[in-house]
Amino acid sequence: MSREEKSAGAAWPISIPPRFLERMAAALGDEFAQFAAIYAAPPVHGLRVNTLKLTPPEFQAIAPFDLTPIPWSPAGFLIADESRPGKHPYHAAGLYYLQDPHAQAAAEILAPQPGERVLDLAAAPGGKTTHLASRMQGEGLLVANEIKTKRIGHLISNLERWGVRNAAITNETPERLAEFFGPFFDRVLVDAPCSGEGMFRKDRAAREDWSEEMIAGCALRQAAILHYAARLVRPGGWLCYSTCTFAPEEDETVVANFLAEHRDFELAQTEGRHLPQAFAGSPAMLRLWPHHSPGEGHFIALLRRSAHAPGRPAEAHPPAHFAGSLPRPVQTAWNAWCAQNLTAPLPVAPVLWGSRLYALPDALPDLHGLRALHPGWWLGEVKKDRIEPSHALALALKASEARQVLALPFESPHLLQYLRCETFQSAGEDGWTLAALAAPLSAALPPAAPALTPAVFPLGWGKRVKGVLKNHYPRGLMWL
Repeated sequence: MSREEKSAGAAWPISIPPRFLERMAAALGDEFAQFAAIYAAPPVHGLRVNTLKLTPPEFQAIAPFDLTPIPWSPAGFLIADESRPGKHPYHAAGLYYLQDPHAQAAAEILAPQPGERVLDLAAAPGGKTTHLASRMQGEGLLVANEIKTKRIGHLISNLERWGVRNAAITNETPERLAEFFGPFFDRVLVDAPCSGEGMFRKDRAAREDWSEEMIAGCALRQAAILHYAARLVRPGGWLCYSTCTFAPEEDETVVANFLAEHRDFELAQTEGRHLPQAFAGSPAMLRLWPHHSPGEGHFIALLRRSAHAPGRPAEAHPPAHFAGSLPRPVQTAWNAWCAQNLTAPLPVAPVLWGSRLYALPDALPDLHGLRALHPGWWLGEVKKDRIEPSHALALALKASEARQVLALPFESPHLLQYLRCETFQSAGEDGWTLAALAAPLSAALPPAAPALTPAVFPLGWGKRVKGVLKNHYPRGLMWL
């Protein structure tokens, strides 16, 4: 259940822990009344456009929602919750991620570049990870790690829906990753588990679980995570620490203690990154207050490691347990599948991991010994002498890359049938078919706007047999 669903039906104003309000009154002084007033109104909602699939102006051209740009997030927009964007086919096609406006600042501040090695150390459910992936534009290596196994499914699903081709997903402790990689990454994001004070308007459980003892426990855990994160940053690299809490014990104090113990790091400036003046704090430690700008609250600190810091990273080479070419029958089956179903061969050299085919990201080191759930872009599964394509392959393709595309406009009854995992009649050639959403352009577009034909965005696979499309949409994503 999402945080938004947990708060569904909440009456406003909501009940806030009295001791929390006492702490905030002491911290904010004259601003406290303005801050406290936010709890009399529903939370703010935002979305971020998937720039791996389309540009923000292109999304605006097809969006049925009222969108207000977010100044600090070039692909971000404020949106009314009544729009129910999580229940729209655009969401299933991975055209956007629903994300708090303030939470969209962290990846912008860390600013990963295409071709770099980037680690999201506490990645689930994947909001900031998908943002990092968008900024990297499919180039380089993105490692998305989550220690809690029960949260991994959401991370995998969101990265698949986003169409990410250059990510490896791991399920490890920060300590194990530090021992394994060493100072390997250009940029590391630590979106630390926290007391969640910035989620009070959205999450009743966060309000009910809050206590000062919880703050103290979170601060200890955050310090330990940062200690190991420091070992993963290459000399000259960047470390971004963020929380969604207002507690200074988890924010400024954690950062100050870290800097006292890690002399090879220093606070870095965040100027020139489209941050509004309403973001209080120093240029390197930012507090995003909900009474200053739209969002639920965030803390972000940007640090840089000295270029002269010692350390030797893991070597970059193809993983040893994937070494060698594909078995000839598997290579033959893959080549045949691509020739039959794609308009051109994919620019990848698949490797076999168990019965699955993957395309590995550039610079991925040998992952032997780590719990790597996905070592790269999952292409499909080998079943006897044939290939069954993955949902991850479908969502990372452009419709133009598939030979057979079933474009489903909004008015088609087959669109809902497909998203409900139903089988239906479909004329055309037998074989694998890419089911896709045909998005109509807004009638309000200016005359200079392009395209008289609808944009087409993949939703998943179907297999047509004698005029019937057998549905391969993942049942775990089935619309109810």
